[in-house]
Amino acid sequence: MGEQKRKKDNKAEFIFGKKNYKFLFIGLAFIAIGFILMAGGGSDNPNVYDPSIFSWRRIRLAPTLVLIGFGIQVYAILLNPNKDSKK
Repeated sequence: MGEQKRKKDNKAEFIFGKKNYKFLFIGLAFIAIGFILMAGGGSDNPNVYDPSIFSWRRIRLAPTLVLIGFGIQVYAILLNPNKDSKK
C-alpha cells in the first residue's frame, strides 16, 4: 500500500507550465531566424570585396530578432503559470 502511494507522489512534473513552454519555443524560433538571417554573405575569394556582408538584413534585422528572442526567453522563464488571470 505504501509503495503505491510513493509512486503516485513521485509523479514527474514539468518545471514550467504549458504557457511557459509556448513562449520558450517562440523565443527559440526568433533566435534561430535571427541567426539564419545573419548567415552567408562571404566571398570565396578573399581578394574580392563583397558589400553584401553589410546589408541591412545582417546589420540591423538579424541582431534585433536575436535580442527580441532572448527577451522572450527571459519573459518565459519569469512568467508565473499558476497566477490566476481573474482577481
